[in-house]
Amino acid sequence: MSRWKAAGLHLLVSLFVAILAGSVVYFAWYPPPYFRVGGGSTLMPVLMGVNVVTGPLLTLIIFKAGKNGLRFDLMVIAVLQVVTFGYGIHVIAEARPIFVVAEVDRFVLVSANQIDDSDLAAGSEPEFRSRSWLGPHLVGALPPQNGDEGFDSVMSALAGKDIDRFPKYFVPYERVAETLLAHSQPLTNLMNRSEEDAKAVQYLLATSKAEAADYRALPLQGPVESFTMVIGAKDGRPLGALAINPWASEDK
Repeated sequence: MSRWKAAGLHLLVSLFVAILAGSVVYFAWYPPPYFRVGGGSTLMPVLMGVNVVTGPLLTLIIFKAGKNGLRFDLMVIAVLQVVTFGYGIHVIAEARPIFVVAEVDRFVLVSANQIDDSDLAAGSEPEFRSRSWLGPHLVGALPPQNGDEGFDSVMSALAGKDIDRFPKYFVPYERVAETLLAHSQPLTNLMNRSEEDAKAVQYLLATSKAEAADYRALPLQGPVESFTMVIGAKDGRPLGALAINPWASEDK
């Protein structure tokens, strides 16, 4: 076998593994639109690049038919590739989104590694006490009513740990939908910001065969990017997200 054929076979195996892993990550752990918002689009290319390029390239460099110790060299490459790939998958899994938390005037995407085990165990409902492997759960969050807890919550938020990190404050989304609607904005506001944003909104309306008045918009805040969440104007249910920066100001 030539070195080119050996490297080609290694590349085919690496591509197969990459496609399989990428499908799990994209469709199960980071389903759209959370692939970009949650950082999957940043982590996956690096992992795939290392797995698909480095292993076959090393095989191409060291492979020589009949070479003494060739089997050992190939085993070392395989072990290094498996360890590197396994670590990368572990990092991606730890950063997977597990909750979309609706709080007052926005949706916040929370990753698995952003909630401590002790806080997760204190979830107000059984479904709030586990880390999902099949996309994030939609929940609401209500600030504590108790005076002492309210003060602690404010101090924690100032330290960078808001109520979206505390499942004990989670509630079914229906309990906060009305508040979210009250803080939402019309889709027409987005269309005034830029031509690109206007096209994104017009495409949504064309594909859904609905009117702008049927929808409202709120920020979807993620660890890496922020999109605009589209919700129903009547029931407040999330219907999808647009790749529009929710914090941008309207063009004057």
